[in-house]
Amino acid sequence: MKKFSKALAVAAVAVSAAYVPAANATPVALELALLVDVSGSVDPGEFALQMTGYKNAFNSAAVGSAIASRTGGIAVSFWQWSGSGQQVQSIGWTHLTSATDAGTFGDTIGALSRAFSGNTAPGSAINAAAPSFTANGFEGARLVIDVSGDGVQNEGADTLTARNDALAGTGGNDPVNAINGLPIGGGGLDAWYLANIVGGTNAFLIPAATFADFQAAVETKIGREVIGAPEPGSLALAGLALAGVAGLRRKQRS
Repeated sequence: MKKFSKALAVAAVAVSAAYVPAANATPVALELALLVDVSGSVDPGEFALQMTGYKNAFNSAAVGSAIASRTGGIAVSFWQWSGSGQQVQSIGWTHLTSATDAGTFGDTIGALSRAFSGNTAPGSAINAAAPSFTANGFEGARLVIDVSGDGVQNEGADTLTARNDALAGTGGNDPVNAINGLPIGGGGLDAWYLANIVGGTNAFLIPAATFADFQAAVETKIGREVIGAPEPGSLALAGLALAGVAGLRRKQRS
């Protein structure tokens, strides 16, 4: 009986240990991987509009206040992607806890050079980014991938399979909670993103009709991702984080 009790105790410790955050991991409210399309269909001017959009979004009062409102702040990484073998983490996982941190991160995005100009492989981009959540030094209450782009897959890993694998944590990766989408150009692309990219708990789509609309869309999107399920006392910031959403055409998937 004593041996049996001891075995149960050891098993209980082993099970509980599986739910203990990795040693020295920094707790954050959100881990967010931003995946940005730089395929050949994105011309130099449109690339500049995307980078400026992200830069200005992280420098905005809305996003800075949203980040500062979250216990532990957020961890964010920035990826450029194009064809099947063209993905790079241009900015590694970075801890943001204040508007100043957010502005510095935005300025770093604004200074990036273009990495690729090939075909369009969002599934391969998701597959590249998903493993980066594991052992990245952070323990997020919510893990989110965000994909922006102006075209459907024409190369690389199947996008729907990549989405489902990321949500399930296939291959021993930490499962992500949601994958959100920001399609640029409208038309059938919005529906394709909903069917193949957007998924998970509280996932959503915020489209931009043109690259000129991108900045307003990305600021709204990041504010919504950071706020998530508001903590007590942060509900008032939700309106600030979503400022400018009026008039922006968008769809949401439950």
